[in-house]
Amino acid sequence: MEHARAVVIPAANEVVLRDVVLTPAGDNDVTIETCYTSISAGTERMLLAGRMPHPMLQFPVIPGYETVGRIIATGSNVPREMLDKMVYVGGARCYEGVNPAWGGQSSHLHADYTRVVPLEGMDATHGVLLALAATALHGVDIAGDITGKRVLILGQGPVGQIAARIALARGAEVVVVDRVLARLALAEGSQIVDVSVQSLAEQKIVPCEVIIEASGSMAALTSTLSALANNGRVVLLGYYDEIQLPYMPLFLKQAQLLTAKEWAPGDLQRCRDMIVSGNLDVSPLLTHTQHIDNLQAAYHVALSDLDCLKLLLTW
Repeated sequence: MEHARAVVIPAANEVVLRDVVLTPAGDNDVTIETCYTSISAGTERMLLAGRMPHPMLQFPVIPGYETVGRIIATGSNVPREMLDKMVYVGGARCYEGVNPAWGGQSSHLHADYTRVVPLEGMDATHGVLLALAATALHGVDIAGDITGKRVLILGQGPVGQIAARIALARGAEVVVVDRVLARLALAEGSQIVDVSVQSLAEQKIVPCEVIIEASGSMAALTSTLSALANNGRVVLLGYYDEIQLPYMPLFLKQAQLLTAKEWAPGDLQRCRDMIVSGNLDVSPLLTHTQHIDNLQAAYHVALSDLDCLKLLLTW
């Protein structure tokens, strides 16, 4: 396999589907024929806007880290039983003349076989949610022991939705907060709070020991700090241009501010196992579907339609 069709961002605010050249596969590589991908409303929005920091932002770039496909070829060091398996992979770096950030939006790609996650026992379309599920899992892990504690999840995009489900399963009292009715309709929590009309402070929420910020908005987090209990923790689970928070409420409550870097080793497999066992249901989160040939429409829906929680791209 020498060529592939890939989603390429050649410059800010431009996205196209074009042929790209693949680098040769190595002895430890598998070649994957892509069946499904998705569009990250966070990182791909920042790439398109030209706001992702160097070296990711080096046009032209191939975005994407949510690839599900079938292994169609294996290197000499790869176990033969992996051939024809459906797997997830979080992007690839197998391209000539184009920057992979993260390189998953491609019809074909090569990746080290140790990086792929087999998807036996689950609906393969749900595999595109593994990265976000692992991100949510890692954030909840960083929050520490939350059993019996009040945990506020700010933002009910896919990461916030999954974080709330995981926190509930761990015995937390979960308060979910958003301003988009379509997202709140899918949310699971002990208390579901709509802040589209009345602010959190006006609704007098009982203080929460943990706030997990999954909206990606510093302004939204600032408006939520009044709900943090003394000696509480704030977990930053989004990706931000910069941190802009008033110091006084954090100081008065002696708050701990924690950051979560994607996921830890093994988290992707943990999430796969949770989905397979039925302990984590992600099926309601795939709300829209588009074919890759409708690329422009897909990006418009994924990044602009508030009713779109997660869009599945079929190849």
